[in-house]
Amino acid sequence: MMKFDTFGQVIGFLESYGSLKDIPSQETVRKYRLERIKTLLNVLGNPQNTYRTIHVAGSKGKGSTASYIAKGIEAAGFRCGLYLSPHVCDYRERFTLAGKFFDDEVYIKTAEIMAEMLEKTTVTPSVFEMYTAYAFLLFSVAGCDWAVIETGLGGRLDATNIITPQASVLTPIELEHTEILGDTLEKIAVEKSKIIKPGVPVFISHQENEAMSVLEKEAETQHSQVIRLNDCLSELETKQYEDYQNVSFRLSGKSFILKLRMTGMVQALNCALALLVLNRFDLICKDTLETLENNTLPGRMENLCFRNRSVCLDGAHTLRSMTNLIETFSEIHPKHKGICIFGSVLGKNYRKMIQIVLGQFSKVVIVKPGTFKKSNPQVLYEFAMSVKSPEQTVVLCNNATEALTWSIEHSTENTPILVCGSFYLAGYIREAMIQA
Repeated sequence: MMKFDTFGQVIGFLESYGSLKDIPSQETVRKYRLERIKTLLNVLGNPQNTYRTIHVAGSKGKGSTASYIAKGIEAAGFRCGLYLSPHVCDYRERFTLAGKFFDDEVYIKTAEIMAEMLEKTTVTPSVFEMYTAYAFLLFSVAGCDWAVIETGLGGRLDATNIITPQASVLTPIELEHTEILGDTLEKIAVEKSKIIKPGVPVFISHQENEAMSVLEKEAETQHSQVIRLNDCLSELETKQYEDYQNVSFRLSGKSFILKLRMTGMVQALNCALALLVLNRFDLICKDTLETLENNTLPGRMENLCFRNRSVCLDGAHTLRSMTNLIETFSEIHPKHKGICIFGSVLGKNYRKMIQIVLGQFSKVVIVKPGTFKKSNPQVLYEFAMSVKSPEQTVVLCNNATEALTWSIEHSTENTPILVCGSFYLAGYIREAMIQA
């Protein structure tokens, strides 16, 4: 039997076993992805069926919404697993007990069970499929009553779409991963709508009309009740501060007043959507609001202090999320232009995102967002140089440490610094801050 001593060895096991290069070429077509995960989970005894689940998909806000739901379930007295991606600094962020790390013994025990059971199959999963199967097994081994599962990419063929949840949740959908999911909002909505299961209620946040029509049509086909956030939410007001926001709204006729640690209008909407789900399953109790107020996630408007500068880390990497982020940042720092450290992987609409950034910041640092996914910072830099105004400064740095150092050297105390464009970049900047 394979033995592990550290969580790092567990990740090494998952990634080496699930290397994409080991998958036979005829199986790399996406239509085969669910067959591999089905086989894998059958070998593991279908652990995903040993607890209740809530499935969350969308383009932005799905991780935060999932974490709010998991925190609410925990506050109601249940053990709730939470599966998110990507991680910012620590792989354990992907597999938690409502945001808290399990003891390493639980991570290791799960991996050892998984390794032994995989000796019975010749299936060659992808890395994400291995992560997903591991999460499902981990939550079973840990005795979870519930698990909140965030999709990775899309929905229809995502490895997480093997579950039959108690609820499906759709956060706002926009153009993303167009080379895989489709080049229109309707096509992307079709992919994400497939997490809607027969007879399972679906909770839908604000959507563009094109996306909402697709989701409603799929819900009708599946005979699933649709609960729209827009129909239940009213009188929403927010006031932003550096480390929190005051939020008030009425939800299904009931008034809520919260002091959320995660800032921005988007987080207020995510929290409201989570409350809508929790209310449906009678999971709101006396501790719910305080628990949601204290909820945080790495890389989601995460405010840190470094060399007397306010450094905000955010994984915004789509046009809508970037626009919302800049608006929130400007409200928190109305008297400062600040510095933006920006990096983007290939496949994103970097041109428009850079233009949004240049609309707010006088100094912009372009940097490679790590090595996890392909990027071309030189192309981003050249485009930024071509559209910036004469009084603006744009520089290209080789890595996160260099970008952070340049930002400190070219700013004064209390100058706010925003890091955005990629969750991976947020993680590398955070590591650079720790090592400095």
